[in-house]
Amino acid sequence: MTNNEMATANGANPLLPKTRELANKLGQFLAEDGMVETPIKRVHVIRNNSTTDIIHLVHEPAVCIVAQGRKRVMLGEEVYLYGPLHYLVISVDLPLAGQVIEASADEPYLCLRLDLNPQEISELMLAEHMLAEQQSSLPKTLSRQTQRGMYLSEADSSLLDAAVRLMSLLDTPRDIAALAPLIIREIQYRLLQSNQGDMLRQIALSESHAQQIANVIRVLKSDYQKSLSIDELARVACMSTSSLHAHFKSITAMSPLQYQKQLRLQEARRMLLNDQVDAATAGHRVGYESPSQFSREYSRLFGLPPVRDMERLRANNYVLQGA
Repeated sequence: MTNNEMATANGANPLLPKTRELANKLGQFLAEDGMVETPIKRVHVIRNNSTTDIIHLVHEPAVCIVAQGRKRVMLGEEVYLYGPLHYLVISVDLPLAGQVIEASADEPYLCLRLDLNPQEISELMLAEHMLAEQQSSLPKTLSRQTQRGMYLSEADSSLLDAAVRLMSLLDTPRDIAALAPLIIREIQYRLLQSNQGDMLRQIALSESHAQQIANVIRVLKSDYQKSLSIDELARVACMSTSSLHAHFKSITAMSPLQYQKQLRLQEARRMLLNDQVDAATAGHRVGYESPSQFSREYSRLFGLPPVRDMERLRANNYVLQGA
């Protein structure tokens, strides 16, 4: 049991009023199910009035702060469970599966999502380094071990206070242009200063293993239809093939080819749902030469063959969301 959970169990967690305040702000902004970008760029509100089926997506770098309800997110075989008093950080593009497991009309799932900006994080790190030099103190040392590109952590009062102040700007739109960038900068600073902030630091360093893997991910996303060899990807990463496999799996919990397969299948599912194409066409467009192989791998990931999966999604008014 975490510190926040023990305090909540004892009825003495001082952060609960802040989470309720944040939940009120989020609920006032979005009354219906879905994910909506606010007038503050890069800031989204996610709401679910009931539990959901598993939702698949490729999630871009973001921090998701849950104010109410609970969710389960899967990265490969790993499962992350979180709710109020927790936040989830995704530092590189990752194929995820998520499911709201606690929500109701009276107490909906409510989440604040802020898309992260690696350039801003680099600037914060530079400012931190300059301050350390002025104070004649050593900057924070990075862990040498490549870390997972997603982590779950406990929220603290500073982070929750900044999140509430950010959402409060929606009540005074004239203040957004001047104050929102400052609060977003503060939130990213708080993430860097947390005890799990090393992965954000690594992804912002141009010569880190994390940044090299991020370059490979960009190639996989842009050329997911092509059959890219491991040797080609290793050259992109400036690594040996064995190092590429090790660091890629450490960050994404899967191999490069498994990652590409998820990209292909998720894009094919989007085509089937939004573009009204048939399964053979969708499979071919994302790089599958064999319709039967596409159907098998589609069923393995999503639980049903393409046609039946589309029937289920449309019956349930499937909506793509963030974490």
